[in-house]
Amino acid sequence: MTRILLAPDKFKGSLSAAEVARALASGMASVDRSLETVSLPVADGGDGTVDAAVTAGWDRVAVTCSGPTGEPVETSYARRGNDAVVELASAVGLELLPGGELDALGASTFGLGTVIAHALEAGAERIVIGLGGSASTDGGAGMLVALGVRVLDADGDDVAPGGGAMRGAVRLDLSGLLPAARAAEFELACDVDNPLLGVTGAAAVYGPQKGAGPQELLYLEHGMRQWAHVVRNAIGRDVSGVAGTGAAGGTAFGAMAVLGAVAKPGIGTVLGLIDFDSALESADLVLTGEGSLDEQSLYGKAPIGVAHAARAAGVPVITVAGRSAVGIDRLRTHGIVASYALSDLEPDPRISMRDAAGLLREVGRTIATTHILEGTS
Repeated sequence: MTRILLAPDKFKGSLSAAEVARALASGMASVDRSLETVSLPVADGGDGTVDAAVTAGWDRVAVTCSGPTGEPVETSYARRGNDAVVELASAVGLELLPGGELDALGASTFGLGTVIAHALEAGAERIVIGLGGSASTDGGAGMLVALGVRVLDADGDDVAPGGGAMRGAVRLDLSGLLPAARAAEFELACDVDNPLLGVTGAAAVYGPQKGAGPQELLYLEHGMRQWAHVVRNAIGRDVSGVAGTGAAGGTAFGAMAVLGAVAKPGIGTVLGLIDFDSALESADLVLTGEGSLDEQSLYGKAPIGVAHAARAAGVPVITVAGRSAVGIDRLRTHGIVASYALSDLEPDPRISMRDAAGLLREVGRTIATTHILEGTS
């Protein structure tokens, strides 16, 4: 019996990773019901990371937290034994801004800290934080405040939430940091190497996509410089220049500096969480993909990470994407034997996104016929 491992990432704006896997499986089953398909959706550390862990057998824990601008958000994290997986995007991400209204100066990571605190209070000793999709540039200050830290101004009052207010920070009080946070091991699923400050820093590079204009960018950079100064005084060292500290609006900086977090590649972290190597042991073929397969995908995005793991295990890989801008010759160097794009079936991107499930079923039928029943590659 042929065993196909379905390990796609989401098709952003269209289908979740689990929905992509279901559509492909349905198409393959319509050709040959004897085919065994196993769904193991993946993510690269952004939205979908908790869902990937839950699909792989982790428990889902529901939590209510504050969204990026303080509104209540229903979210969840994944739990297995003493380990927890927390996802920034589902707590304080861009997609959660009310009405889509960007708030570059006021958005905060406080809600992320609330979720982390819940996991710690439930007994988690190791927490993996997926950092993609942040709505804020507060250097992780909000997250730390939710864990018991105080960020104080010149009058000894608490600084308001958001990166803009960090210009007024003068002291960091770590005395109230949760003991469980001091003792826990933190790991960041992170694929960027930007520092916190400067022309390649959190504000300059990612601030515009969070709604920051020229003046707001100056405020945010000033705020992050002041924040870095305050943190350095509190912990006795400066980590603001460390690669990756600019991730998620500087959330990585706060986590590395105060929580001792270690950053690791997103897809590699997720594959470890879902025990992907074990699933590969009995697989004859892997299907992976994402909404847009492009040059950026070749540098650590989910499909290529999956392909590298499968190649190491000697399992062939086929990619499926909404659209693909990478030729098969380049993909073959990553262990990919064939590639399909929904845009080849439906060139109108709006229709392709709307009808993605049906198009994926059609691709599944083609793969089952061409690559399994007829045995071509």
